[in-house]
Amino acid sequence: MVQSSIVEVAPVPPRILIVDDDESVRDVISVLLKEEGYNCVCASGAQMALDLAAAEETPLVISDMKMPQHDGLWLLENFRQRYPDTSVIMLTGYGDTEAAVDCLRRGAVDYLLKPPKLTDLIRAIERALAKRRIEVARKRYQKKLERKVRDRTTELRSALRDIANTYQNTLLALVAALDAREHETSDHSLRVVQYTSAIANRMGIGGPELEEIGRGALLHDIGKIGVPDAVLLKPGKLTPEEWMEMRKHPDIGYNMIQSIPFLRVPAQIVLSHQERFDGQGYPRKLHGPDIHIGARIFAVADTLDAMTSDRPYRKGTTFSNAIQEINRCANGQFDPEVVRAFNDIGEAGLVQIKAEMIARKQAQQASLAEVDAAAEKAEEELEQAAQRFEKATAAAKAESADGDGLDKRKGMIARSARDDDESDVA
Repeated sequence: MVQSSIVEVAPVPPRILIVDDDESVRDVISVLLKEEGYNCVCASGAQMALDLAAAEETPLVISDMKMPQHDGLWLLENFRQRYPDTSVIMLTGYGDTEAAVDCLRRGAVDYLLKPPKLTDLIRAIERALAKRRIEVARKRYQKKLERKVRDRTTELRSALRDIANTYQNTLLALVAALDAREHETSDHSLRVVQYTSAIANRMGIGGPELEEIGRGALLHDIGKIGVPDAVLLKPGKLTPEEWMEMRKHPDIGYNMIQSIPFLRVPAQIVLSHQERFDGQGYPRKLHGPDIHIGARIFAVADTLDAMTSDRPYRKGTTFSNAIQEINRCANGQFDPEVVRAFNDIGEAGLVQIKAEMIARKQAQQASLAEVDAAAEKAEEELEQAAQRFEKATAAAKAESADGDGLDKRKGMIARSARDDDESDVA
């Protein structure tokens, strides 16, 4: 029986850099530490020490305080900057308490008098190396933890984006259904969101506040879900009683969404979107700045889209006419500050917003058409393949049936031949 032998590899002793301008001191410390099993290298000055540290990792440095050109404190500061994981023990021939405190304050792990006792030096080395191991392990753990935090943060942000997209898509589907129910012109709510966002941008609104205003504009008529069809879809003029029913939709919409945390601010816009700057709106007859800024912006955007969009009973007017009318109603129906921001966009900018929306929709429709065409083609090819398979199966069955008949006829002929032979013999 062959026994496998396990060869134990001895651990590599830590590298210790001894820095002193006195060669005899370097040699004595180096010999003593090598006898204790340490791997020692020597440097006669601070700059040489830095060069040796750059060539190979150096866990520990033992340096004299007083040296020509650059002293021990200069070397200590350079090691702290360039090699922060390296521990430094300072040696001095003077029992200067202030110098010892200064070394420790600048980052040295210990301070010994020259010539150090071997036992004191070994204890100082072991303390320094143990402290370094702990510090290196802590930094390694911290980096690992930071990496995990970054990974989890990335995953969380991705999940939150997915949730936000799901919320947004749900709201878009709900609003599209509402627009379809009310027989509004196509994408009315989406256009109003774009106009509202453009005006808000001109007013210096951005970030989360802009997103909330956009959601409020998108959901402005959500309360019409609670308005009876007989009132909402009535082709003729509404009676006073029917108008009272219609004017409930801001309150209905507010009550529908105000308990949803991420829709609390949009709920305020939904509640206030029929208010007027002069206080003549509904449902609360709010005046001026008491109306949410998102609702004040929306009022201008909604009027623009209503005037420039075709309705079943009329054609939409031009952007120029709509802009003139909105300016005429500033200080009355509309906040003059919002109207100024609206004017800053200009007619060309407003026309471009609508044109870009139409282009995006056409591109989406073209993409959907391509998908539908590809699906129909694949379905046709699948059906043709199924038909070819059915034909091949039928042909194989027919051929199998013919083969069985031929075998039967061959058997009959063979039996007839044997019968004839037997008759001749007889």
